[in-house]
Amino acid sequence: MATANHNLSNYDKTAIPNAKDFRFGIVVSEWNDTITEGLWQGAFDALIDCSVLKENIVRWNVPGTFELTYGAARMSKSIYADSGMLDAIIVIGCVIQGETKHFDFVCEGVTQGIKDLNLKGDIPVVFCVLTDNNMQQSIDRSGGKHGNKGTEAAIAAIKMANLRNESKQ
Repeated sequence: MATANHNLSNYDKTAIPNAKDFRFGIVVSEWNDTITEGLWQGAFDALIDCSVLKENIVRWNVPGTFELTYGAARMSKSIYADSGMLDAIIVIGCVIQGETKHFDFVCEGVTQGIKDLNLKGDIPVVFCVLTDNNMQQSIDRSGGKHGNKGTEAAIAAIKMANLRNESKQ
């Protein structure tokens, strides 16, 4: 297990680019909201901790994890993106293994969709989707004993926003 000995919430602020002028979009799935709200809070808190202004964080909700791709695609083309306001987007979701193939289809679809947005778009989209075998694993990764994957996604988003900014110069 990749997170068994790694707390997802640990980061070194001195190794992270200055984020005070960056703007972030976050698309959050309402499905498994106990988990996704924990991930959202981890991402939000990390962005604020790294000097991002509250007004530079835009949140959109979508019904489920499968809809994250559409939400991120629309956000990347929204007024926020058109005015140069978004530097990165984070998608937050949670899919827990059940008794049917639905888990596989949703996980594959959203993974490929976000990959496609990254290849075709100008705004980096950071993948913060838990794909766990059970609810306890999701709890452990959304503010539990393994920290918060949302925090990790926020730090990745800052680094990707910086990369995007530097590559334009």
